[in-house]
Amino acid sequence: MAHPGPGGTDPVADTPADRFADQLARTVDRLRSLSLARLGAPFEPEATRADAARATAQRLADIAAELEGGPARTLPRMADAAVGDQVAVCGRDVLAAASGDASLLAGLADDLLDLRRRL
Repeated sequence: MAHPGPGGTDPVADTPADRFADQLARTVDRLRSLSLARLGAPFEPEATRADAARATAQRLADIAAELEGGPARTLPRMADAAVGDQVAVCGRDVLAAASGDASLLAGLADDLLDLRRRL
């Protein structure tokens, strides 16, 4: 990812794929840093923060399956401590399948940013 130097602007903007990868990494780091108590605490509109992450992982998995032309599959319900890893894996699948779809990746990057801010 390219970043501007002190006082300057970078002539090469980050690509949507770079932005998605950055937001994915930041969101996964945030999920992995939350305590089990915080992951399991009530969280609107989902039941818990872990459930919000599970919903995000499922959405990413569904998008990846659609892009790959495969069937949608329901993700297994893993322990709250594993939701960050689930989001990471599903996000990488989307990135691999959607590298040329700038608008999709930009929208998903915004969704990940929104989730992270709400956590």
